[in-house]
Amino acid sequence: MVERADGRDLAPISELLSYRLSRTSSALSRSAALRYRREFDVSLGEWRAIALIAADPTLTLNRLARRAGLDKAQMSRVVSGLTERRLVNRTAGSGRTSQLALTEEGIAVYRGLIGAANERDATFLGVLSPDETEVLQRALDKLADLALLIERQERERVDSP
Repeated sequence: MVERADGRDLAPISELLSYRLSRTSSALSRSAALRYRREFDVSLGEWRAIALIAADPTLTLNRLARRAGLDKAQMSRVVSGLTERRLVNRTAGSGRTSQLALTEEGIAVYRGLIGAANERDATFLGVLSPDETEVLQRALDKLADLALLIERQERERVDSP
């Protein structure tokens, strides 16, 4: 075991918060992907695109990609597949942008998906007491805020000479 400057042992990766959150998030995503593929024939990326478009009908491909955490090329492939399956429409927007919207069939798929997602959410939160749920929500908000701050600081370090 490696020691820290204060003489205490460094935590192994399996005990690091970021690693534990990442493993939990991956497990949540994998089980969701399996269910959404089985029940709705959509991938996790397609589900996220459908849900984000449903939540904001003013999305362009660039904004959708940013919100989903994918690069534009990846999201373009996702949206192209959804368009081919007649779940999403693209209409010309200003400049070279295109407006994205769910079709009637896309809305029906979204309703099924969001119902399944809410059911899964209730299942996971169901193992926690109401107090634990509240603490978890507050803790996640604090961690997300701090993570974004640290990310900005790291970007500034990379960008500065």
